[in-house]
Amino acid sequence: MLLLSRIPCTKTLESIGRHPGLFKCVFGRKSCESSVSAFSTSTQKREAAKQNVVAETHGSIMAIGINRPEARNAVNQETAQQLLETFTSFEKDPSLTAAVFHGIGGNFCSGYDLKELAHQRTSIKLEQDVTKGPGPMGPSRMQFSKPVIAAVSGYAVAGGLELSLLADLRVMEQSAIIGVFCRRFGVPLIDGGTVRLPHLIGLSRALDLILTGRPVSAQEALAFGIANRVVPDGQAFQHAMELAEQISAFPQQCLRADRLSAYHSTFDASSFSEAMQFEFDHSKHVILKEAVPGANKFSSGTGRGGAFS
Repeated sequence: MLLLSRIPCTKTLESIGRHPGLFKCVFGRKSCESSVSAFSTSTQKREAAKQNVVAETHGSIMAIGINRPEARNAVNQETAQQLLETFTSFEKDPSLTAAVFHGIGGNFCSGYDLKELAHQRTSIKLEQDVTKGPGPMGPSRMQFSKPVIAAVSGYAVAGGLELSLLADLRVMEQSAIIGVFCRRFGVPLIDGGTVRLPHLIGLSRALDLILTGRPVSAQEALAFGIANRVVPDGQAFQHAMELAEQISAFPQQCLRADRLSAYHSTFDASSFSEAMQFEFDHSKHVILKEAVPGANKFSSGTGRGGAFS
């Protein structure tokens, strides 16, 4: 198990790979001054050792967990920085094929930490150019070259809903709730919620969630197309890991080329013809590397009758 160390006061993340959605990010300096606390020395040590983001590697899959259960996994500045660094490590590592994004302690994420916003608003810095720095929730402005699956339990609301939309697929537990709960407090969606949600489920349904802020059950999320699977309570992480393993077993260059083309046609293509050209240009190299060997396997009897094993 890999536990992320605390991020230094000044941190630079260089542009990674050749994926255009990733950016150079320079974190601002955070105050390192310690404050007087009423906690005992032992409590202070435990708090210092606790990490807000826990990453574990299972074979070629990275599990990324938000670890602030006492705050229903609300994201503060420190957690946002750790999430960004963890997802950047995932993207950079060629040995990793997929990530499972989850919350530790019963909730996926209850959004941005409004207590921090209320009491430390002068210290919160927002990068206004979305191509030059992270969003308030951390990795929300990133685009990945590999699949990410969200395992959603408990609440995934406000910025937590936005983080779940960062994933390609969402596995929700039966009792899980999503919603734009920040509607009640005048906190806008600035981590991709108004961008990804309409593309995912259509403008009418997206506006239903965005304007009302109402809670949405797992079954309704499944009907809307936000959830891809609904599973019994306590099993979202297990099912998400199994799904990640299944996806990781396929020929990866072909899978990533198809995934990239789907995202391009949804968000970036200027026309149908341009999208078709992009699809061909970014997939032709796969034919010799994976399609021909795959055809040979099929000719020898593998996969007949629709078998996936």
